[in-house]
Amino acid sequence: MNGIITIILVILIGGLVLATAYFLLKLFFNNEREQRTWEYKTQHMKITTPLRLQAYERMILFLERLAPNSLIVRLQMQNMNARQLQTEMLTLIRAEFEHNLAQQLYISIQAWDVICSAKENVIKLINLSADEIDANASSMELSQKIITNWININPTPVRTAIDFLKKEASQLF
Repeated sequence: MNGIITIILVILIGGLVLATAYFLLKLFFNNEREQRTWEYKTQHMKITTPLRLQAYERMILFLERLAPNSLIVRLQMQNMNARQLQTEMLTLIRAEFEHNLAQQLYISIQAWDVICSAKENVIKLINLSADEIDANASSMELSQKIITNWININPTPVRTAIDFLKKEASQLF
């Protein structure tokens, strides 16, 4: 009978030691995994943060260049009619947007939606302004109409998008 009790005690003690070892090793390996995950994220952030900031910078530059007053200054030439200016403005907006398409990888979906919305609103403003004047009007008349309509929007879609991007970029720090 003593032999059976001894065997049962040895099995219980062995089971207790085994369970303790199991839980300690599990705790150790979980801690190691968390530490490695944290190190990976830290290394990852060192690489992606500059890329994300650069994307925010490029998108803010795109938005600044998208503003009608900026477009008009860059594109308006003498002897240009309203339709030519309208076409040039829309072509430039689309070209610059396509040039920056890859930046959506580094910014949030909401930020990209705000940028696309600002672009579409500027295009809509240009087209509506062009529809409000004579087809053969000078580019100066179209410029004045666009600027007048742009001033009446408060806040402008470009300003709203830039503010959104600034706020989101500040969360990276």
